[in-house]
Amino acid sequence: MTHDGTAGRGVAAPAPRSILRRKSVEASLASIDDPERQLRRSLTAWDLAVLGVAVAVGAGIFSVGATAAANYAGPGVIVSFLIASVVCGLAIMCYAEFASTLPVAGSAYTYSYATMGELVAWIIGWDLILEMLLASAVIAKFWGVYLSDAFSLLGFDLPTTVPVLGADVSWAPMLIVAVFTALLAIGTRLSTRVNSVFTILKVGITIFVIVAGFFYVKAENWSPFVPPSQPAGADATTLEQPLTGFLLGFEPSTYGVMGILSGAALVFFAFIGFDVVATTAEETKDPQRAVPRGILGGLVLVTILYVLVTVVVTGMVSYTELAQEDSPSLTTAFVLVGADWAGRVISIGILVGLTSVLMVLMLGLTRVVFAMSRDGLLPRGMSKTSPRFRTPFWLQIGAGVVIALIAGLSEVELLEEMINIGTLSAFVLVSFAVPLLRRSRPDLKRGFRVPWSPVLPIISGLACIWLMLNLTTLTWLRFLAWLAAGVVIYFAYSYRHSLVGRGAAAPTPAEDADRV
Repeated sequence: MTHDGTAGRGVAAPAPRSILRRKSVEASLASIDDPERQLRRSLTAWDLAVLGVAVAVGAGIFSVGATAAANYAGPGVIVSFLIASVVCGLAIMCYAEFASTLPVAGSAYTYSYATMGELVAWIIGWDLILEMLLASAVIAKFWGVYLSDAFSLLGFDLPTTVPVLGADVSWAPMLIVAVFTALLAIGTRLSTRVNSVFTILKVGITIFVIVAGFFYVKAENWSPFVPPSQPAGADATTLEQPLTGFLLGFEPSTYGVMGILSGAALVFFAFIGFDVVATTAEETKDPQRAVPRGILGGLVLVTILYVLVTVVVTGMVSYTELAQEDSPSLTTAFVLVGADWAGRVISIGILVGLTSVLMVLMLGLTRVVFAMSRDGLLPRGMSKTSPRFRTPFWLQIGAGVVIALIAGLSEVELLEEMINIGTLSAFVLVSFAVPLLRRSRPDLKRGFRVPWSPVLPIISGLACIWLMLNLTTLTWLRFLAWLAAGVVIYFAYSYRHSLVGRGAAAPTPAEDADRV
């Protein structure tokens, strides 16, 4: 018998009927040896750190801080960023422990399967698909917009859409998605090398903008640091306020302490993506050491960059001036102090930044779908890898087509907050899963251990729940609709086709002994 009570692979066993059936750690580790579904280990700690910085430092570094300062927290947005980074750091430590213990593709989905059971794993995998699919489409859409802006600054008029069969199609997002789909299909290592160049460029541009901005900083713009709370605008509705305020019957408001907390929930978007890095654990050399070093090192660098940008933008102009703008950003701050030249530099930085973000998100999306397919929860054919490239070639092509169609034909940017709630839900489950696996499998080798467990993982989970409750009620309603669709698919297809459910995903006793 194996650890989870199922018979060995060579013995016919009745399929576990429970929706909470678990896939053992040994079975997960054994699944990576399937020659038809095997990924190539080629990434290092440096590659993972670059991936983390690449996915976190995009257009948001030039805009999200200014938006949060203008509409939610004023200069107190600096605290919002620190809160978001601490919450993210706690969750990322939990990811680091899991990735060093269970270096298998799938990230939070795989970890939940081993600790909380199949239905929870399916739900979190479904959430991750939501997060990365929408994020990829949103980033691709914005890439097209900023490409047009960059050409405008150079004196060229570049249309963002072209008419096709009576519909306006955004051609630029489809182009960039096609390019990275091809790169990722050919090889992960090649893609990360291209990505490294873009990441170094955008970090250099960001540092240049920060240094230039400090020459325009005035200390009086940081006062009051926490503006007093005030009613939200007349066009604000109860569905657009944080869920906590809606449930407690509060009137929509902005600034004050609640504004800082709402700002933290908003700027958390700036830190999403580090969970994507964990999906590459199966493609990493020496994952026990490389994964923790890579994702934690990347998080430290990103936090420093975001806090410095926020200090600059709130110091250059008053938050009240930013609030009067339709789309406040770092560019807005430079324009307001008469430094129009910065807009050109920032536009190039945004374009380069979005390029690398898109690649990492597309990589993460296919690795989650790959893991779910290999387990039978999605059609198994989707997880076959190319014998030549050792990548899920056709899955990458299919995902690229879907992302390109969404980005090219829809107004997907309206669903940005859905990305946040999908990420946070994954963070919650991974945080709570750490002490569960510690208790059930203390024998496993862990390359990294979250300190002060179970206290820190539980605090991490509760902090993520708090941030989720500060997202808008409308986002929650959309999220619940997505979950409902996922549950229907699970019971209609996944429950019956699961390898664990059919007793086909358990290792033999000999494999059990070898892998513990």
